[in-house]
Amino acid sequence: MSEIKLAFSIPRERPTPNFPPSWNVAPTDPLPVIRHDAKAGERRLDVLRWGLVPFWAKDLKVGFANINAKAEGIENRPAFREAFQRRRCLVPVDNFYEWKKTGAGKQPYAVALADRRLMALAGLWENWRSSAGEWVRSFAIVTTTPNELCAELHNRMPVVLGPETWPAWLGETPADARQVKAMLTPYPSEEMTCWPVSTRVGNVKNNDASLIEPLVAQ
Repeated sequence: MSEIKLAFSIPRERPTPNFPPSWNVAPTDPLPVIRHDAKAGERRLDVLRWGLVPFWAKDLKVGFANINAKAEGIENRPAFREAFQRRRCLVPVDNFYEWKKTGAGKQPYAVALADRRLMALAGLWENWRSSAGEWVRSFAIVTTTPNELCAELHNRMPVVLGPETWPAWLGETPADARQVKAMLTPYPSEEMTCWPVSTRVGNVKNNDASLIEPLVAQ
């Protein structure tokens, strides 16, 4: 977590969530998320639930349908339009997984930045209050059409944001809806890499560092 704080310029004085490493995150799992604290004028690192639950939802289960948010039309979709305007965040990850269809079935791949730096995925977050008065903070990952590298694996990819876009995306600097929407494009494929990994990643019960190791050809 200290690596995340350093990479994303989060003040050391800010509390650091107690969050163990994870190599196989599943929907509804908690994940570290970076948001802008407007009152303090600085970034903060918190742990939010993956699967956005709109503030108007009647049930927490709505989050299962809002794990990802398509960039196309995001500003008009009821589940995301308010968050797109006011509650944008960054989701730091080392890599993400995609599954490629092959003649023998499906092969998982890990996708990362070519220099293996932390990636910042574009996210939207939301507050939701249950009938019992419990507050839940959740988020969705914004997706777009794939670049050439990811197109070999899947027809979508997460929006990866470069450091130069973070201030505007987080709302630290002024940007209108058109400027923010323009950020939601495929990341350059030449700046990314991918490699096949074990099918063990398909079982969320498996969660160890060996999951991201390159698959050795038999």
